[in-house]
Amino acid sequence: MKQTPEVKRADFLGSWERQDQMPHTELPEFAFIGRSNVGKSSLINMLCGRKSLAHTSSTPGKTQTLNLFKIDNKLQFCDLPGYGYAKVSKKQRAVFSKMISHYLQARPNLMCLFVLIDLRIEPQEIDIEFINSTGEAGIPMALIGTKSDKLNSTELQKNIEAIEQKLYEYWEELPPFFVSSSEKGIGKSEILDFINKYSKNK
Repeated sequence: MKQTPEVKRADFLGSWERQDQMPHTELPEFAFIGRSNVGKSSLINMLCGRKSLAHTSSTPGKTQTLNLFKIDNKLQFCDLPGYGYAKVSKKQRAVFSKMISHYLQARPNLMCLFVLIDLRIEPQEIDIEFINSTGEAGIPMALIGTKSDKLNSTELQKNIEAIEQKLYEYWEELPPFFVSSSEKGIGKSEILDFINKYSKNK
């Protein structure tokens, strides 16, 4: 019987405003990003089996720094600021954009970027644009659909197909795509299994 992967220890290492301020290590790092309020912090908490490791909020834009977590002393998670803020200034959006871009381009131990997409709504242009630009930059990436528990199976399948269809307008082969729910624990074992295998293969 296949053993379900579990995180035994997760430690918050700190928050930084720039990639070059962060501690550098050989540990493989996996980053999480998505539109504001897509559920990044909730997903990290779910993957780690903790309720408040990453701070969650109903207010978009809560994550405004690069937040780093050490997982089982063998890899790291980075919670990135969201994109597509409606309630922050143009200047602040530019700061976040530069912070994210520099991290993705310069972080030497970044193994894979997880881009989170809200499964409750139709494909958003800002998500498609971000996924495409990340792919063009050659950054290893996987997609995670969030909040799947808010839909019935028919609605869920319809929305997943809509996202895939939109991406196939630009992609010949899609990045790995996981379906998740932080409230129900859906996708936890699949995502952790992917992380474990990916980190060992690099």
